[in-house]
Amino acid sequence: MSDLVVLHETPDSKHGTRPEDRSLSERIRLGVAIVDKPAGPTSHQVSAWVRDMFEVRKAGHSGTLDPRVTGVLPVALADATRAVEALLAGDKEYVGVLQLHQDVDPRRVRSMMQRFVGEIYQVPPVRSAVKREQRTRHVYELEPLEVDGRDVLFRVRCESGTYIRTLAVDLGEALGVGANLVDLRRTRTAGFTESDARPLNAFRDALAFAKEGDETAVRTILRPMEDLLRHLPRIVVKDTAVDSICHGANLAVPGVAKLSPHIHRGASVGVFTGKGEAVALSKALMTTDEIVIAKSGAAADTGRVLMEPGTYPKLWK
Repeated sequence: MSDLVVLHETPDSKHGTRPEDRSLSERIRLGVAIVDKPAGPTSHQVSAWVRDMFEVRKAGHSGTLDPRVTGVLPVALADATRAVEALLAGDKEYVGVLQLHQDVDPRRVRSMMQRFVGEIYQVPPVRSAVKREQRTRHVYELEPLEVDGRDVLFRVRCESGTYIRTLAVDLGEALGVGANLVDLRRTRTAGFTESDARPLNAFRDALAFAKEGDETAVRTILRPMEDLLRHLPRIVVKDTAVDSICHGANLAVPGVAKLSPHIHRGASVGVFTGKGEAVALSKALMTTDEIVIAKSGAAADTGRVLMEPGTYPKLWK
C-alpha cells in the first residue's frame, strides 16, 4: 500500500483484526480457496465439495467453467461470498486448442485473430446460464502460440463473461472454414494465477493437518477475502467511518485516510480499514484528485457491504 496517496495518517487501531491475524475459524469464514479445477465436475460441484470440506453453510465461485475445462476457480467460503462479485471487474486469461475444419495458412490465422482484438459481439451458447441475446465483450489479447496442421494452440486475455467456445466458433466462421474448441484451461482470474491454484486434495490434506493441531497448511493455502479485491483501486478509511459504511452509508470525503492515485468516477473500488480489512465494494463518485481537494461530499457510493456492522464501534452521528 506504499503507492497510496495519504490524506490522513492512521495510527494503529485497537479495533479490528489484520487478515493475517484472524483465528482459524475466522480465516475460514472469511476465506477463499483458489482451486485448480479438474476436468469432469461442474464448477458448482467443485464449489459444493469445498463447502463441505470446510464445513461452512455456503460457498460461491466466480466465473463458471464448463465440466471439461480446467484451471483457476476461486471459491469463496461463508461470508467471503459477499465479495465474489469483485472479480467481475477483473479480466481473465485462457490457453486453449481450437481445431480448424480445413487447412488454413498460419499467417492468415494470426491475422484473423488480430481482428478479434477489441470489442466483439457474442451470443451466449445454447447451454449457458444467461439469456441468449447478443452482447459485447472486450478481448484484450488473442494470439496463436503454435499451429500444428489444423490444431491451433492459442492464448486469450478477455473481459469477464466472454465465451471462449463461442469465440473459437466465430473465428472459424470468419476464416470461412469452421472451427471448434477442443481443449481449454483458465490460467488467470483477475489477480489469481495458476501458481495460486491448488488441487482439491491439497485442501483436504491441509484440513487433516489442522485437525491434528497444525494450522500452518490451512493458513497458507486459504486466501483472505481481501484478496478478491486486490485488483481494484482502494480507499483506506478512518476508524470513525467504518461502522457507518457497514450500515450502508456512503463514504464521505472526511472519512478518507488514503487512496489509490488514479481512481476515476464510476470505477469499482475496494474500501478498507487501516488494518487492511475489507469493508465494502463501492463505486467512486469522485476522482482521486477531486477527493484530495474536496472538504466535503460523498467520495464513494457503498454497494456491497463486506464487514459485519459492529465490528468497529459506532463513532458517527
